[in-house]
Amino acid sequence: MSHGSARTTFQGRLLIVQRHRSGWPQAHIAAAMGISRKCVKTWLDRFASEGEEGLRDRSSRPHSMPRRTAAPIETAIVQLRLQERIGPDELSHRVGVPARTVSRVLRRHGVPRLATLDPITGEVIRASKVTAVRYERERPGELVHMDVKKLGRIPDGGGWKAHGREMGSTSKPRSTIVGFDYVHSLVDDYSRLAYSEVLPDEKGPTCAAFLDRAIDYFAAHDIATIERLMTDNAFAYRYSLRELCTAYGIKQVFIRPHCPWQNGKVERLNRTLLTEWAYRQIFLTNDERAAALAPWLEHYNTQRRHSALGGLPPVSRLLPT
Repeated sequence: MSHGSARTTFQGRLLIVQRHRSGWPQAHIAAAMGISRKCVKTWLDRFASEGEEGLRDRSSRPHSMPRRTAAPIETAIVQLRLQERIGPDELSHRVGVPARTVSRVLRRHGVPRLATLDPITGEVIRASKVTAVRYERERPGELVHMDVKKLGRIPDGGGWKAHGREMGSTSKPRSTIVGFDYVHSLVDDYSRLAYSEVLPDEKGPTCAAFLDRAIDYFAAHDIATIERLMTDNAFAYRYSLRELCTAYGIKQVFIRPHCPWQNGKVERLNRTLLTEWAYRQIFLTNDERAAALAPWLEHYNTQRRHSALGGLPPVSRLLPT
């Protein structure tokens, strides 16, 4: 099928041949059909050498692509992606080709986006929504984002991720109440420096105590002043943080109800926490997973590559130049 801007179709090319056989000069055919003389000659020559089949549409793909990524490199990209489930930027760093090339290779091989995959199994479980609206503050501490992620606790010996879905079958006894952990997080908008804790609830005093400790953590990493704090409209945030924010001179900012993407940087951290910490490997106890948070957070802030920071970790925007 011809593309939308094509001047001729298969029937139009047949008409060129028919008019030429009827004695029309090539210049008159070109003028009547609104195409160039060269185009008319191309189709007449194609018909003369290949017959009617020569007038049909062909792929515009070149016969050879000497600059295409070598097959061994493409294989390495796909295998590394399937084994470690890392993004184009990290794959680019490891394989030694541009991130854009990595993206094209993955798309060419039909590899789905990380956002659509289960963190442990790698199976496609969801669709993703991408927004083109982005912003970034100009200095550390100008705006920080705060949120809580509810996370199911792990029973001793491991949960269904360790033993399979049948562990949660209705035919199994459910005498043990596992409950939930609450991962509280604070992220700096400019540097992406993050601080997280696993706490037993999301009540007002707990949120306020977490914020107080997070402020101290940020101060120890050269963010001495926090100007604004963005949260959702949870009761604990709206009423329990007032006194602490007033004491530190922090202005509270609330997102619009039911618009979590406005607090997108901490929401993105929540997803990273799930894929790279909570569900990255199988934990056999809840304490084991909680203990793994602090080392992972240190790696996140000091070593993990961030595409939004040009492939550098958050501390790169805080260290003195």
